[in-house]
Amino acid sequence: MYKTFMLIAIPALAIGWIAYAMWIRKVREEEKKMPKPESQRLTKTKSEVSDWAKKMSVYQPPKRKTHDDEQPENQQKNNPNKPK
Repeated sequence: MYKTFMLIAIPALAIGWIAYAMWIRKVREEEKKMPKPESQRLTKTKSEVSDWAKKMSVYQPPKRKTHDDEQPENQQKNNPNKPK
Protein backbone atom coordinates (compact mmCIF):
# COMPACT_ATOMS: atom_id res chain seq x y z
CA MET A 1 0.00 0.00 0.00
CA TYR A 2 2.76 2.43 0.99
CA LYS A 3 4.73 1.52 -2.11
CA THR A 4 1.82 2.29 -4.47
CA PHE A 5 1.08 5.53 -2.63
CA MET A 6 4.69 6.68 -3.05
CA LEU A 7 4.73 5.64 -6.72
CA ILE A 8 1.74 7.91 -7.32
CA ALA A 9 2.52 10.77 -4.88
CA ILE A 10 6.15 11.48 -5.84
CA PRO A 11 5.51 11.93 -9.60
CA ALA A 12 2.38 13.98 -8.83
CA LEU A 13 4.39 16.20 -6.49
CA ALA A 14 7.15 16.61 -9.09
CA ILE A 15 4.60 17.54 -11.78
CA GLY A 16 3.02 20.04 -9.39
CA TRP A 17 6.35 21.76 -8.65
CA ILE A 18 7.20 21.94 -12.36
CA ALA A 19 3.79 23.46 -13.15
CA TYR A 20 4.22 25.96 -10.28
CA ALA A 21 7.70 26.98 -11.52
CA MET A 22 6.38 27.50 -15.06
CA TRP A 23 3.48 29.60 -13.77
CA ILE A 24 5.77 31.80 -11.62
CA ARG A 25 8.11 32.30 -14.60
CA LYS A 26 5.19 33.38 -16.79
CA VAL A 27 3.98 35.86 -14.15
CA ARG A 28 7.47 37.39 -13.80
CA GLU A 29 7.82 37.80 -17.57
CA GLU A 30 4.46 39.59 -17.73
CA GLU A 31 5.48 41.89 -14.88
CA LYS A 32 8.71 42.81 -16.70
CA LYS A 33 6.68 43.88 -19.75
CA MET A 34 4.42 46.16 -17.71
CA PRO A 35 5.77 49.65 -16.87
CA LYS A 36 6.27 50.39 -13.20
CA PRO A 37 3.95 53.10 -11.89
CA GLU A 38 5.76 56.19 -10.61
CA SER A 39 5.08 57.29 -7.07
CA GLN A 40 4.11 60.86 -6.25
CA ARG A 41 7.38 61.37 -4.44
CA LEU A 42 9.37 60.29 -7.50
CA THR A 43 7.46 62.57 -9.88
CA LYS A 44 7.84 65.48 -7.43
CA THR A 45 11.58 64.89 -7.16
CA LYS A 46 11.95 64.68 -10.94
CA SER A 47 10.12 67.99 -11.41
CA GLU A 48 12.24 69.66 -8.71
CA VAL A 49 15.43 68.46 -10.36
CA SER A 50 14.32 69.66 -13.78
CA ASP A 51 13.37 73.08 -12.33
CA TRP A 52 16.77 73.32 -10.64
CA ALA A 53 18.52 72.37 -13.91
CA LYS A 54 16.64 75.11 -15.77
CA LYS A 55 17.67 77.67 -13.15
CA MET A 56 21.28 76.55 -13.30
CA SER A 57 21.36 76.78 -17.11
CA VAL A 58 20.50 80.49 -16.84
CA TYR A 59 22.77 81.14 -13.84
CA GLN A 60 25.71 83.48 -14.37
CA PRO A 61 28.30 83.34 -11.61
CA PRO A 62 29.45 86.67 -10.19
CA LYS A 63 32.68 87.98 -11.62
CA ARG A 64 35.70 87.53 -9.40
CA LYS A 65 37.44 90.65 -8.25
CA THR A 66 40.97 90.94 -9.44
CA HIS A 67 43.79 92.85 -7.83
CA ASP A 68 43.21 95.74 -10.25
CA ASP A 69 39.53 95.96 -9.30
CA GLU A 70 40.29 96.14 -5.59
CA GLN A 71 42.90 98.91 -5.69
CA PRO A 72 40.62 101.84 -6.59
CA GLU A 73 38.28 100.92 -3.75
CA ASN A 74 41.16 100.74 -1.28
CA GLN A 75 42.55 104.07 -2.48
CA GLN A 76 39.20 105.76 -1.98
CA LYS A 77 38.90 104.43 1.55
CA ASN A 78 42.46 105.34 2.52
CA ASN A 79 42.48 108.79 0.93
CA PRO A 80 42.19 111.27 3.85
CA ASN A 81 42.13 114.35 1.60
CA LYS A 82 38.89 113.44 -0.08
CA PRO A 83 35.87 115.17 1.48
CA LYS A 84 33.18 112.99 2.86
